[in-house]
Amino acid sequence: MEQIAFSPAQVIDMALRQVAAGLENFGAEFDPQVRPADPRHGDFQANGVLPWAKQARKNPRQLGQELIDALATSNELNPLTVQWELAGPGFINFRLTPEFLLRWLETYRSDNALREGAGSSDQGRTVMVDYSSPNTAKEMHVGHIRSTVIGEAVARLLEFCGAKVIRDNHIGDWGTQFGMLIWAVKHHQTDLTKIEEVAELEALYRQGSAHYKSSPEAEDECRMELVKLQQGDPENQQIWQQITDASWRSFQQIYDSLDVHFDEVLGESFYRDKVDRIYAELIELNLAQEDQGALVVFHPEHQRFKTQPFLVRKKDGASNYASTDLATILYRVEHFKADELLYVVGLPQSDHFEQLFLTVQKWFAAKNYPVPEMRHLGFGTVLGEDGKAIRTRSGESVKLRDLLNEAIERARATVDAKQEERPEGERLSDEERAEVARVVGLGAIRYADLSQNRTSDYKFSWEQMLSLEGNTAPYLLYAVARLHSIFRRAGYTPGDASAEQGASAPEADEEIALARKLLAFPAVIEQTRSDLRPHFLCTYLFDLAGVFSTFYNACRVIVDEPDVRARRLMLASRTLTVLETGLHLLGLETLERM
Repeated sequence: MEQIAFSPAQVIDMALRQVAAGLENFGAEFDPQVRPADPRHGDFQANGVLPWAKQARKNPRQLGQELIDALATSNELNPLTVQWELAGPGFINFRLTPEFLLRWLETYRSDNALREGAGSSDQGRTVMVDYSSPNTAKEMHVGHIRSTVIGEAVARLLEFCGAKVIRDNHIGDWGTQFGMLIWAVKHHQTDLTKIEEVAELEALYRQGSAHYKSSPEAEDECRMELVKLQQGDPENQQIWQQITDASWRSFQQIYDSLDVHFDEVLGESFYRDKVDRIYAELIELNLAQEDQGALVVFHPEHQRFKTQPFLVRKKDGASNYASTDLATILYRVEHFKADELLYVVGLPQSDHFEQLFLTVQKWFAAKNYPVPEMRHLGFGTVLGEDGKAIRTRSGESVKLRDLLNEAIERARATVDAKQEERPEGERLSDEERAEVARVVGLGAIRYADLSQNRTSDYKFSWEQMLSLEGNTAPYLLYAVARLHSIFRRAGYTPGDASAEQGASAPEADEEIALARKLLAFPAVIEQTRSDLRPHFLCTYLFDLAGVFSTFYNACRVIVDEPDVRARRLMLASRTLTVLETGLHLLGLETLERM
């Protein structure tokens, strides 16, 4: 039996390339451009003949016919499992037969099988994902939700595709604010070991900042505390460490609730003794120059940055974001051997990262260092119902902890209301309701963010994100719970081989439509990985749940015919597997009962 590959599109692509390589009018450089097709025409379409014919100044339909004739006489594709035809001016449509659909479903029966199928695309690559990055002594606010959940989803996706992923939380734990903080800690004789909430540190910072602004003498006092810290004064070093530890304890509570864990937490302070090498190498290579006392890098060839310097050292000799970011990239390449660096940071920092990457490319090329692939995964702003940046009624930033707690509380109210509609014997216990509220509430926040194109702003709406209708977490979680209930009623475990034994190929239109939607999963994973935009996966999962609902309404699962019952149980089981796998990639937990 021929091997059923994870991605049918890749199988078709490789077959066309192999055939084209032996044809005089094509050759090894031919790109078939295989992509999902309009379902009316097939499952996949190869569009590469048209641009190839245009370049060669030949008739595209004749070239297309030549290609499929050669394909028919080769052994590259089995016509019993994949059928093809020439259409229009030179498109080639491919349709997977019901036999192919059955064999794919038999092969990719579990989340592990799906992972193994997807795990070749990034095999052997080391990718560092830089995300979340709160500042110590400050509470995480609603703006941090985007970086945190997008970064975690991207990390999970890359691992699914076979990469070695290193999650790094590049926290803001160094800078001028610590002079004010340390002064306030000493002035108020604060026991930092008893600090439980970052809000207490924020209060200290406000007091230190007010003192700093009160007089030139006070400004000098705060600056002196910072100088002592930078020079390694033991007392100030201990206070700084206690501030960092107290902040992290608070951050960790939020990360634990979101099931987010980091491999490294290397903040700005880690690189403070590594920036001198950066300055020396940039000067040595004539990439950096002094300008009004500061050290800068110019990129005159760039349209926007001709006169906008990249400041890598302040005129007072202090480092800045650019200094530590350059040192961070060097460390990630030398120490972690990273092939790819991803930065999940808001879109307002786009210019900074563009100049950073340009500088690194020139610097590394001049030193013959391996140049990593670097990408800024920018994201938009979370807006309130009024279309402005979301804030509390008093005008302050919404604290992330408060947002997550409110999501759980709102979900609990909905859960309780729904339970009252059920017969008493079918109601969930109080403990079960609390768990459902936690999973649904946190999942709703997460999914509402991830289902948006990450580069777009989006309006935050409690009513929309907690709705059981539309492209929401509650809708998809309910679809998963509904699938589990089907198997409970049927007396089977999802994926039970005995329940699927003797399954026949899909026949009914709804069965074939569902099977084809399931086979689209590899293409969706490929697209999501390529663009690193989780909303592609969200849209697919929502569509899959809808296709399953259509199938379930039209086709009874538990019927007398053994082969029909087996194939419908198989379709239900694979739908459950793909839905749960996809939601887990996004970082959502799932439920068996709701």
